[in-house]
Amino acid sequence: MPTEPHATSIQLGDLSFVPFLSADRIAQRVSELGQQITTDYQGRRPIMVTILNGSFIFSSDLVRAMKIDCDVQFMKVSSYEGTESTGRLTAIFDTLPDLKDQDLIIIEDIIDQGHTIDYLLRSLSEKNPASIKIATLLLKPEAYQYKHPVDYLGFEIPNDFVVGYGLDYNQMGRNLPGIYTLKEL
Repeated sequence: MPTEPHATSIQLGDLSFVPFLSADRIAQRVSELGQQITTDYQGRRPIMVTILNGSFIFSSDLVRAMKIDCDVQFMKVSSYEGTESTGRLTAIFDTLPDLKDQDLIIIEDIIDQGHTIDYLLRSLSEKNPASIKIATLLLKPEAYQYKHPVDYLGFEIPNDFVVGYGLDYNQMGRNLPGIYTLKEL
C-alpha cells in the first residue's frame, strides 16, 4: 500500500515517520465496519472488548459508527518493547463482567504476529461466551502466525512499523489523526 501523496515526515524521539493512511481514509473504513457490525448484530447487544492502549481511538470511532446498543469493556495486554513484539504478554488488566452467553467483539488496533489475539481468544473462550469475533484496524498478513479469522478488518498492511491513530512508538504518536510508517533510511 503506498504512502499518502505529498507526504511530510514527522519525528518521534529518534525515529522519522512518513504518512501512510490518511485520517479521511481511516474514517471511511471505520464507518463501513460500523455499518457491517450494525447489520450483523441487529437485535443483539455485543460486548466490545477494547484492548488498551492502542485501540482506544479505533474503538471509540467504531462504536460511534455502530447503530446498535453495545457494552464497552477494556483489557490491557502488551507484547511490545520499542518497535518489536517480544512475543511475551505482560501488563494484563482485566475487569470484564460475566461473559457467559454474551456476544463478544475483540477490538484491536493492529494484529501482526498474532500472539495477543491468540491469547485473548483462548482466555475469553474460557468464560463461555456465545460468540467471539475480532475487529482490527490493521493486519500484517506477512507476520501473522495463526489461522484465527479476522471478522472485521480495516486494512491489510506490509510488515512495517506504524504509529498514529492510537498506535505508538515509546508512548509517542498516539494522537496523530492518520497512520504513519517508519521512514526508510
